[in-house]
Amino acid sequence: MNRTSVKIVVAGGFGTGKTTMVGSVSEIPPLTTEEILTEASVGVDDTTGVEGKTHTTVAIDFGRITISPDVVLYLFGTPGQDRFWFMWDEIAQGAVGAVVLVDTRRLESSFAAVDYFERRGVPFIAAVNCFYGERPYSEQEIRSALELTAEVPIAWCDARDRDASKLVLITLLRHAMSRLSLRA
Repeated sequence: MNRTSVKIVVAGGFGTGKTTMVGSVSEIPPLTTEEILTEASVGVDDTTGVEGKTHTTVAIDFGRITISPDVVLYLFGTPGQDRFWFMWDEIAQGAVGAVVLVDTRRLESSFAAVDYFERRGVPFIAAVNCFYGERPYSEQEIRSALELTAEVPIAWCDARDRDASKLVLITLLRHAMSRLSLRA
């Protein structure tokens, strides 16, 4: 049987919920490279807004979802800290699209990820992680703050919720497919 493998990147700033999203939706136990935050990260990793964070991804997160007998999604979560951005080119290579996970408590942590995918022409969506069900900003406020064009979809989710994470991935796949059909 020939299977089509589809690579998706889950990116965003430090502490936005990337590891959580990959884990919530993966059909296999996800591979994570989380390590305990140590004294060495003090003054290096900005924990403003996520003061209770005790672990961080230092390489990648990896998960898999079988969509049909013919299609399998492979999810690659990026590390969010600036010092690990050198890995992003390798992680993103061959991806059909990306989810930029957004934490409204720290919108500025998403700027670099948005810029990264825009500059490389990789289809992406912004997925607003609604921690504790909060939606403190409207879609237009988020679009304006992140300087997103009207073509970039915005999805709302709770990264801990499997169904919500699936809807984010469906939104991304539809967006990526529409971009491919426009090129053809």
